[in-house]
Amino acid sequence: MNAIAPRLYLATPPLADAAAFAPALDEALAAGDVASLLIRLTDGDERGQEAIVRVLAPPAQEKGVAVLVAAAPNVALRAGADGAHVSGCGEALADAIRKLSPRYMVGAGDLETRDDAMRAGEAGADYVMFSDLDREALIERVAWWAELFNPPCVVRAKSLADIAPLVEAGADFVLLDDAVWSDARGPAAAIADAQARLKGACA
Repeated sequence: MNAIAPRLYLATPPLADAAAFAPALDEALAAGDVASLLIRLTDGDERGQEAIVRVLAPPAQEKGVAVLVAAAPNVALRAGADGAHVSGCGEALADAIRKLSPRYMVGAGDLETRDDAMRAGEAGADYVMFSDLDREALIERVAWWAELFNPPCVVRAKSLADIAPLVEAGADFVLLDDAVWSDARGPAAAIADAQARLKGACA
């Protein structure tokens, strides 16, 4: 049973530049109810990464979208994002929580085992994300988390067809990335389709 009405969580590809990607992002965010945006960055200097976030975050935030930055709490803090998303349940998560909580959000992903997920929740992550499992394993992991724990659960849908079963399993947020950006119909059509599938699963 979902603690909150499930919503979409959109993630960018790893970005080295903001200008070329901004139109596609704007199109996607205008097409549906996106709760959160995860900005992924390629390796580079923090100043350049901050510049990307400063371009992409404000238009999203104006639409009520919470913006998080992947693996870069310092960049998130300085560039005006709403939080950071980090990998694992160890020092990177602890460091992000020290720097950002409770004013900013901290999410934890790349949680390979149930124990990793529990440790992330106990450490104070605002949400846990499950991603690198096949569909049936994801459904099982989401259902387990939703039944036992309070922090929201984010789950990555590899395809739009995965949305409904993941929501039915108890996901609070469905993360979309390649399923949107590689859709031949364009990002707006993909988000609109995803929104319809999400609503259908909740009906």
